[in-house]
Amino acid sequence: MDQNNTTTQPLLLGRPRFADAALQALADAGDRAGAWTRAFAAASSPAHALAQVSGDFAVALREPSGRIVLAVDRFAAQTLCYRIVDGGLRFAERADALADGATPIDAQAVFDYLYFHMIPSPRTIFSGVLRLPAGHCAVFEHGRLTVTPYWVPEFSEPRSASFEPLKREFLQLLEQSVAAELDGSKPACFLSGGTDSSTVAGMIGQAAGQPAHCYSIGFEAEGYDEMAYARIAAKRFGSHHHEYYVTPADVTASLPLIAQSHDQPFGNSSALPAYYCAKVAKDDGVTKLLAGDGGDELFGGNSRYAKQRIFGWYGAVPGPLRSGLMEPLLGTAVAAKLPLVKKGASYVEQARVPMPDRLQMYNLLRRLGMDEVLTPGFLARIDQEAPARQQREVWAQARTDREINRMLAFDWRYTLAESDLPKVRGSTHLAHVGVGFPLLDQALLDFSLRLPSEYKLKGLKLRWFFKEALRGFLPDEIITKRKQGFGLPFGVWVTRHEPLRKLATDTLMSLADRGIVQPAFIRRLVSELLPAHPGYYGEMVWILSILEQWLQRHAPQHRFES
Repeated sequence: MDQNNTTTQPLLLGRPRFADAALQALADAGDRAGAWTRAFAAASSPAHALAQVSGDFAVALREPSGRIVLAVDRFAAQTLCYRIVDGGLRFAERADALADGATPIDAQAVFDYLYFHMIPSPRTIFSGVLRLPAGHCAVFEHGRLTVTPYWVPEFSEPRSASFEPLKREFLQLLEQSVAAELDGSKPACFLSGGTDSSTVAGMIGQAAGQPAHCYSIGFEAEGYDEMAYARIAAKRFGSHHHEYYVTPADVTASLPLIAQSHDQPFGNSSALPAYYCAKVAKDDGVTKLLAGDGGDELFGGNSRYAKQRIFGWYGAVPGPLRSGLMEPLLGTAVAAKLPLVKKGASYVEQARVPMPDRLQMYNLLRRLGMDEVLTPGFLARIDQEAPARQQREVWAQARTDREINRMLAFDWRYTLAESDLPKVRGSTHLAHVGVGFPLLDQALLDFSLRLPSEYKLKGLKLRWFFKEALRGFLPDEIITKRKQGFGLPFGVWVTRHEPLRKLATDTLMSLADRGIVQPAFIRRLVSELLPAHPGYYGEMVWILSILEQWLQRHAPQHRFES
């Protein structure tokens, strides 16, 4: 199908699951366009029709009336971009399919990328090309486009809950969700050794009736490798375990490929090891990999959830004690210099900032100083507060009175839809392997929406219910391990591997001519900051390198004039 669509050719991606049996039968028979057309025709609005559809999907089709309807699934596991040209609507899966040599680069999008390390929808890197946010639909009619959410997370806290019935339901839903993603090909999955991927590996064995083929990535760098946990999981489930150790030479060879393959700059460094993992699977005859993404975000597994709860306790301190003693004492310059008091001062400083702004207090670009990093001419083109405004709007949308649930819903947009799923989707696509996300199954999503909030974060215990429900199924070592994932030791390797150092340095020096980043900062980053703290500043080297490598492929002549 031509990705650069006109207003007549439909775009039908993913595997939508229609609640209406007749529509599902039509889709199963190969007529997805017919199923979607009937679904929209039978409903009072596209939003009402989409409420009866689950699974991963992106749809854009012209109805007999001439109205064009666009929609993506609740997590944007499938993506859809659009653009209005000469009064008509064009749409495609990728943003770069809608751009040409005359399409300007959006300065605000470049800033958003440097701020978030990805570009949150609806903006894309190209001016005038937009991406439909997760859980949204759009209607184009009479020359006007209207974009609205058709789904907003709504949590329902039960009056009482019993662990054992919920555990039985949960385990059944897990197995069913994994089974639904298996397609009869070699059953296979990513395996990091974490709770989610290990759960998927084990459930494949139950659902498929045979052990999974599991693919793991390791690094010869202290503090980055967790292959030992992947081996523990593979042994527990009798999986066929396949290992690959990414090297600095691999990064040198593949960084340009990874950067240029995305439809816009995308700075999640885990994309590179995920690509090698998928590549090994492809070479082994795998056509589809299951990924464990979503467990942390649906059931409360990210460490920041506990951290933010600690900051929330500050609000329970009596006001006179806060304003009369703690803040004056801990807010002084002297307090900031005393090691034992410094932590208390930092706590108060962060606790006083409301959510979700507090989450960005240690944003890398903010910590380095925007005036230090970015050129005056570039800063004059952008709105530095736009990212915070958008995040506040998303934060306020979820229907819940519990902060843990609000954080989960917030992460469904920013962590899953905008970062983790594009990472896995892009890496598997580059390796020519399909991918499924069983932990984002609609039934599991609905289950998490009605799970008691204290089951997600019990005191400071992350994903308490998930772990307790799987105790005895998962090895104890994996249940109690610290979260890690496919983190790439990029900064460490840049300082030790000469070809990689040269690639990064040459790439950054090329970026210095584009009027975005100050040349003086790039020189300082390479010569002083990175060697002193490679693990920390390596992230900035990575995101700047990805930006320049992407521009070299998609907009080689582009620069922002001062």
